[in-house]
Amino acid sequence: MPRVIVNIDVDDLERGIAFYRDALGLKLHRRLFGGRIAELTAGDTLVHLLTKAPGTPAVAGGPPARNYGRHWTPVHVDLLVDDLEGAIERACAAGAVREGGIREGEWGRIATLADPFGHGLCLIELSARGYDAAEG
Repeated sequence: MPRVIVNIDVDDLERGIAFYRDALGLKLHRRLFGGRIAELTAGDTLVHLLTKAPGTPAVAGGPPARNYGRHWTPVHVDLLVDDLEGAIERACAAGAVREGGIREGEWGRIATLADPFGHGLCLIELSARGYDAAEG
């Protein structure tokens, strides 16, 4: 079974570590590649914060350039939390920007935010039935 590593570009590694640790409870495991990458853990998932300067190419050969203003990508991180309001409060205190209110469904509740680096993320508090309530 493959393991999953989530890579998140940041322009300030220390600020990235502080945000993902203080806001979302990830744990700093180690630093890699001469301290340019921080490996954090979220349960069994590894999260690598990659130090990348704004304006540098995101792919070899040119555009798009990295931009840490709010941006959209079809891939984002969902984080399951036990206390949605508390998680929102911690995330915003650590620099996240809340994007709308809490939405609810039979499966649970969700809040969307942007981290300090412009990446979207969702905080999700599952109901007792969780995603089993969404089957079918």
